[in-house]
Amino acid sequence: MNAALERKVIRWVHIVLSIPIIGYIYGPVSENPHAVLAVQWVIFPVIVLSGLWLWKGHWLKKKIRFQRTIQRVNKFQG
Repeated sequence: MNAALERKVIRWVHIVLSIPIIGYIYGPVSENPHAVLAVQWVIFPVIVLSGLWLWKGHWLKKKIRFQRTIQRVNKFQG
């Protein structure tokens, strides 16, 4: 998956999963205990993680790539 497609998919996941939050705040979703648990323990954490990935994903990928490079260099030296 190239970077543009990955970003587009994560952005749409972020947007679509934000819709139940609006229902939780303004609608009758907060009256259903199963919906409350889903929003609190599944949907909201996924929204936070996808937002962080959209914001700092490039930085994390660069760090991971750098660590792999260091491991390869150490492997060849030792």
